[in-house]
Amino acid sequence: VQLQAFGGGLVQTGGSLRLSCEASGRTFRNYKMGWFRQAPGKDREFVATINRSGSSTYYTDSVKGRFTISKDNAKNTVCLQMNSLKPEDTAAYYCAASTVVGVITDSRMYAYWGQGTLVTVSS
Repeated sequence: VQLQAFGGGLVQTGGSLRLSCEASGRTFRNYKMGWFRQAPGKDREFVATINRSGSSTYYTDSVKGRFTISKDNAKNTVCLQMNSLKPEDTAAYYCAASTVVGVITDSRMYAYWGQGTLVTVSS
């Protein structure tokens, strides 16, 4: 599966952005999807994941209540709605696909990656 992420940009503290990731290639519905982010000088970290059907989600604590991940198998798209953004959310955001069963927060379990889309939150 090939992934392409877009939707990043510059936003003020408290603002919102919606990231999208479009998939092509193999059957999108067979993949669990995740969003990760990497800030300058830091390791890549898990943000959110959603199961194959889109019925179950899991978030890292720092984004719970602010970010929402969604999956549309008909449109081959996974989105990350980000509200109440903070400067510490500034990072390159990556979408990824996995066939591993269970809630997966380890980036090594995701075999397919999109290019990053940069989110910058100004204070």
